[in-house]
Amino acid sequence: MYKKLLLGLLAIVSLSLVPKILLAAAPSNAELLEEVEPPPRVQEGEPMEDAPEITIRKEAGKTIQEYRLHGELYMMKVTPDRGVSYYLYKEDSQSDWVNVGPNAPLAVPKWTLFRF
Repeated sequence: MYKKLLLGLLAIVSLSLVPKILLAAAPSNAELLEEVEPPPRVQEGEPMEDAPEITIRKEAGKTIQEYRLHGELYMMKVTPDRGVSYYLYKEDSQSDWVNVGPNAPLAVPKWTLFRF
């Protein structure tokens, strides 16, 4: 009982000292900066600037979600009617689709060590 009371009093005293410690840590020549504008609000029905566009379509027993950024398809989430979802993405704009998921094949490095 006394331990809880002592810990409670210690917590109250330490919390009352926090503002004093913070004020003492501020330099004497500190001045307030100009007020920063809040981030722009998103209008309802208007997409955010860098948010991906998501298109959902059903095809042959699976649901495919296509993720596009600035009109370029960069990732797909494939959800079969039966089974686990997996992702397909492009490493760059010229590469093939890479499978990322529970059934993904072993990723083999594509480094060129020697050329003859």
